[in-house]
Amino acid sequence: MDDRVLLDFLAEVGKLKQVKRSGWWMVGIPYEESVAEHCFRCAALGYVLARMEGVEPYKVLMMTLFNDLHEARINDLHKVAHRYLDVRDAEKKAFAEQIEDLEKGMKEELQGLREEYDVQETPEALIARDADILECLIQAKEYADLGFRNAEKFFKQAPEHLRTESARRLWKSAKGWDSTTWWEKLGKFER
Repeated sequence: MDDRVLLDFLAEVGKLKQVKRSGWWMVGIPYEESVAEHCFRCAALGYVLARMEGVEPYKVLMMTLFNDLHEARINDLHKVAHRYLDVRDAEKKAFAEQIEDLEKGMKEELQGLREEYDVQETPEALIARDADILECLIQAKEYADLGFRNAEKFFKQAPEHLRTESARRLWKSAKGWDSTTWWEKLGKFER
């Protein structure tokens, strides 16, 4: 495979650093995270949840890393947009085109992982989806802890969609957690 194909693919992946998460500006967050930032912590959460659930994390990590790749082409579409557009079809079409020029092994692996994620029948797919939802919930909690109370609107429906015991347990703990204090035990003033 031509290196140019790989470089073009990686350049497109890099565009996710510029795509902002649209649900946050819908509730008035002035400095919303990028899709790339979301994907990074989603992957870390996927790893943690996979270990908590006793599942090999590789597929979970791959699903979480590439789940939102299509947003480099069609943007992050908030739930209001989903009301008017066939978003799932657009996501599948964009993703298929994004990977179409990759070498056969890469293309088949990414397409297979995408299909497995979409069907939501394997433990890995369920964990990857839970990581995506839980990352949004934790981000909403962080925004709320910084004073953006409208972010708490995400607490109403999203938790109902968590399917694994580990994700539900972490969310239950996160609701009573102060996300702004994690660093305080690390920085002590000395005389």
